[in-house]
Amino acid sequence: MTQQSVAASQPVPTSDKLDATVLKVAGVVVLGAIMSILDVTVVTVALPTFQSEFDASYARVAWTMTGYTLALATVIPLAGWAADRFGTKRLYMLALALFTIGSGLCATADSIGQLIAYRVLQGLGGGMLMPLGMTIMTRAAGPHRIGRLMAVLGIPMLLGPIGGPILGGWLIDVASWHWIFLINLPIGLVALAYAQVALPKDNPEPSESFDFVGMLMLSPGLALFLYGVSSLPEVGTFADAGVWAPMLIGAALVVSFVVYSFRPRHPLLDLRLFRNRRLTVAAVTMFVFIIAFMGAGLLFPSYFLQVRGESTLAAGLLIAPQGIGAMLTMPIAGMLADKVPVGRTVPFALLLIIAGFATFTQVDANSSYLLLCGSLFVMGMGMGGTMMPVMTSALRTLTGHEVARGSTLLNILQQIGGSVGAALMSVILTNELNGSRPIPGVTDPNGNPVSEAGLAIASQQRPELVEQFPVDPSVIERGLDFAANAFATTFWVAFGLVLLTLIPAAFLPRRRERSHLLDDQPGDQPKTPVVIH
Repeated sequence: MTQQSVAASQPVPTSDKLDATVLKVAGVVVLGAIMSILDVTVVTVALPTFQSEFDASYARVAWTMTGYTLALATVIPLAGWAADRFGTKRLYMLALALFTIGSGLCATADSIGQLIAYRVLQGLGGGMLMPLGMTIMTRAAGPHRIGRLMAVLGIPMLLGPIGGPILGGWLIDVASWHWIFLINLPIGLVALAYAQVALPKDNPEPSESFDFVGMLMLSPGLALFLYGVSSLPEVGTFADAGVWAPMLIGAALVVSFVVYSFRPRHPLLDLRLFRNRRLTVAAVTMFVFIIAFMGAGLLFPSYFLQVRGESTLAAGLLIAPQGIGAMLTMPIAGMLADKVPVGRTVPFALLLIIAGFATFTQVDANSSYLLLCGSLFVMGMGMGGTMMPVMTSALRTLTGHEVARGSTLLNILQQIGGSVGAALMSVILTNELNGSRPIPGVTDPNGNPVSEAGLAIASQQRPELVEQFPVDPSVIERGLDFAANAFATTFWVAFGLVLLTLIPAAFLPRRRERSHLLDDQPGDQPKTPVVIH
C-alpha cells in the first residue's frame, strides 16, 4: 500500500484543537527544536569569547556559525527523500544523535579550526531536526491545523532568542564557554529516550527515485557558493581567489542544476513550483527579510559586548526583549494565519520591525538602554508576526505532494539568505572599523599598527590592555565613538533591506485562500513534508 493510499484511508481530524496524542508527539519535536535553536543563539553571544580564547578575528570565529549553516544547506535537499526511504523516526533519532555527539566534540575543541569542524558535524544533525519534526507534527495534527501547528512549533523559536543569550552568557560568566555545548548532552539523551517511546513506529515506503545527478550538482554547488560568500568578511575583497573561485564554481554548479532540474520527473529541487505566484511572492519576501534580519541579528550582542563593555550574561539579558516581543505575537499570528489573509497582517508586522531598526541606525556609544531594549521588543513583535504567517501562506497554496518540494525550496532560500546576510553585515562592519585611525607608535605583538577603535573594543573585554598600551583616555573614547558609528552604518544597510521587504510583501494574498494541502494529483505519491525552520 502506498503512502497516498494510507493517508487517504486514515480519518482526517476535523477539530481545530491539538489533542493529547498530538501534544505527546509535539513534546519530542519541541525538545529537539529547543536544543537546536538554543545552540544557535548561545553561540551568537559567545563569538567575542571565541575571539579572545582562540586569538582569532571576528570574521574567523564567525565560521562557527557559517560552518553550521553550510552543513544545513548540504543536508536539506536530502532530508525529504531520506525520511521516505528510512522513516522519520529513525532519521529524527539519528539527527538527535549526530547533534548530541557534535555538541560533545565542540566542548573538546582546543583550536578554532577544530571547533568549526565539530560545528559542521552538529549542523548535519541540527539541520534535520526542525524539518523532520515538522513532518512528524504535520502527520499527527493534520494539515487543516497548520496555523496552530506553526504556533506550537513557535515555542522553541520564542525560547531560543530569550533563553539562549541569557543561558549562554550565564554559563560563560560562571563556568566557561565549553558548557554552552556540554549542556546539550543531557538534553540530547533525554530527547533520544523520549523519541523512542513517543514517536510512532516507522513504515517507510519510498515513493520517488532519488535524483543523484541533481545532488552531485546542487549540494556541493550550494556549499561552495556559501563558502565563498562567507569567506568575504575575513578576506575583505572579492578579488581574492579564496572568495571568487568557490563562488564561481558553486554558481556554475547551481546554474547547471537549474537547467537540468526541468528534465527529471522528480528532481532534487522542483523549481517548477515557482510557477505558483503565491509561493514565489512568499519566497521573495522571506529571502529579503532573512538577509536583513538574520544578518543584523549577529550585531546586536556584539554591540553590547564590544562597544558597551557588557558581560556575556548582561548582553544576553539586554537582547532578551526581542524574544519576549515575539512571544507575544507569534502564537496570535499563527492562529490568525488560519483565518486572516497574510497580506493584511504581514505588512503591519514589517512596519514594527522598521520602527525598531530605525533606533539602531542612530546608535552611539552612550545610547539609552531603555530605548534600545524597547526597540528590540518592538522588533520582536514584528518578527513574530512575519515569519510564521509567510510560511503558512506558502504551504497553503501547495497540494499535498508538493509540500515537501516547496518547503525544501524555502528552506534552502532561508539558509542562503542567512549566510548572505551575515557575510554582508560582517563585511560592512569590518570595513567601517578598518577606517579607524592608527595610534602613533602603538603596535601589537606582531608589529601591526593598532587602531583607536581596535584598542577601544579590545579594552572593553580585556581592560588590562590599556595598561599594556598606555594611551590617553580620549583615544579610547574616540575609538568607542568610531566603533559605535560603524555599527550604526551597518544597521542602516539592514534598515534599507527591511524597507525593501515591503515591496514583495505588498503582493502577498489579501483574500482568504483555500488550503490545498490535502489535494494530491492522480498518480503522484506524496513525499514526506520537510518544512522550514
